[in-house]
Amino acid sequence: MLDKLDFLDEKYIELNEKIADPEIIANNKEWRKLMKEHARIEPIVAKYKEYKESKEQFEETKEMLSDKSLDDEMKDMVKQEFKELEENIETLTEELKIMLLPKDPNDEKNVIVEIRAGVGGDEGALFAKDLFRMYTRYAERQHWKTELISTNELGSGGFKEVIFMIKGSGAYSKLKYESGGHRVQRVPATESSGRIHTSSATVAVLPEVDDVEIDIKANDVKFDVFRASGNGGQCVNTTDSAIRLTHLPTGIVISCQDEKSQLKNKDKAMRVLKAKLYEKYQREQHDEIAADRKSQVGTGDRSDKIRTYNYPQGRITHHNTGTEQGITLYKLDNFMDGDIAEMLDNLITLDQAQKLKSLS
Repeated sequence: MLDKLDFLDEKYIELNEKIADPEIIANNKEWRKLMKEHARIEPIVAKYKEYKESKEQFEETKEMLSDKSLDDEMKDMVKQEFKELEENIETLTEELKIMLLPKDPNDEKNVIVEIRAGVGGDEGALFAKDLFRMYTRYAERQHWKTELISTNELGSGGFKEVIFMIKGSGAYSKLKYESGGHRVQRVPATESSGRIHTSSATVAVLPEVDDVEIDIKANDVKFDVFRASGNGGQCVNTTDSAIRLTHLPTGIVISCQDEKSQLKNKDKAMRVLKAKLYEKYQREQHDEIAADRKSQVGTGDRSDKIRTYNYPQGRITHHNTGTEQGITLYKLDNFMDGDIAEMLDNLITLDQAQKLKSLS
């Protein structure tokens, strides 16, 4: 670990010189690339500096303890400082181990979130809408932007399907654990006897994909235009601005009608297609190590039940943790209002712990 940290320390000094070089500054593309790398390793280098300073103080304190001229009061003070430094070094060592874990290349990307109603009819569709609100409220709390891509709203007011984008630094690193089946247990508003129903929705969180990562041939995509409509077929647009595209090699179909501009709908539909193709190719690559994937947080298939929302008990339980008990919080009202950071932080910590365990 120390060898790797020393290497990053030297690289950071080298990057400092390069990003201040007028020739490199003139090459905007190269300068931005170096700045991104500089920003990535800067927190690690700062933490390593803190570690080295604590280590140096620790060795000095250790020497002082062997000084026989110290009186008892001074010796007790040195012992206390020695203990604090020892604990601090242990904490810094663990933090550095986590910082050195291999990064998911998608972590800093924006995300495309796709929510579909599952079992439960209208109640499942209303739950899908509740999840949509939950994620958009969380995005607001993070000062991220949301952009609606496509909706299929039912007469009940719920969503059969909703696709939207969340734009924010690190969005995928936080929300990638949300992919999977979400189950709700509650009394529907239409249930006169007060009987608890179980309904579900599925969530897929896809990283936004750059053009260089996915190459889509023009001949592989069929475009159809149609007139956008609202609930029950009510016309909401008098021009053929809605877009339906079909990726012929895979059969993936994307529809988008939320914008009045055909060009904007086409652009949004293409972004969703790229994300879906990227996910498909990644899934195919990972199939060889499926057993390993199942043991990790955040890599469950969307058909797997990952979380239960129990309204009578005010409880949220995340099941896909690799542990028997899962993670349970009793703050359902706040959670559904977007206060999901505690759950996401727990999942990130658990994921890091499992990765550290696999390296040891």
